[in-house]
Amino acid sequence: MKLNCVVVDDSTIHRITIAKLVKEHPDLNLVGDFSGASETRNCILNKTVDLLFLDIEMPVQTGFDLLDGLKSRPQIVFVSAKTDYALKAFDYAAIDYLHKPVTKDRFNKAVQKAIELHQLKKDTPEEEGEFIFIKSNLKNFKVYISKIRWIEAFGDYVKIITEDENHLVLSTMKSFESELPPDRFLRVHKSFIINIHKVQRFNSKFAEIGTTQIPLSRNKKEELAKALNQS
Repeated sequence: MKLNCVVVDDSTIHRITIAKLVKEHPDLNLVGDFSGASETRNCILNKTVDLLFLDIEMPVQTGFDLLDGLKSRPQIVFVSAKTDYALKAFDYAAIDYLHKPVTKDRFNKAVQKAIELHQLKKDTPEEEGEFIFIKSNLKNFKVYISKIRWIEAFGDYVKIITEDENHLVLSTMKSFESELPPDRFLRVHKSFIINIHKVQRFNSKFAEIGTTQIPLSRNKKEELAKALNQS
């Protein structure tokens, strides 16, 4: 099965170059190539897109702006002439960051990562429950939503506490929160996101999950109470 790809770049030369590499790859199918965010968004909303080769610096809306406006994102490979955005790319769970001009060998390495991750998702039985994929210690891990207890800010990383193990992921709290079901997770503090189904008791200052007391920001008690009543 081929991955459906979209190429986005306001530079015609670079867009044609990447599109040509996509067409020549036996495991890829070019769904479309666009110069801006608006056309790309319409394509993603109306077609099946598995992989997005995305330029960052574009007029009107940047590549980051495009992703911020999507509820569901395909796999992302950023393509840029600058290295300045590489760290921020991790906030969007990008699988790779290609520096222009892109060579065929480097392109193929990024594609291989996408293929392996796509296959990993495909091979996972649906009956085992909803899950997300995270990257920790240069490896991809499948984490079941129901097993996450809470998420904690940890410098440039987030620490994911599950029933079985813990993981450190290079991400911001805001970005990771967007990957979680909003009806099951609540950000109760600038440094904590909790699985509301794991809360055993709470007061105006803390929510308790097991023996751990998680601090509640001001006025979060009411929001947590409401979320628990609706769950």
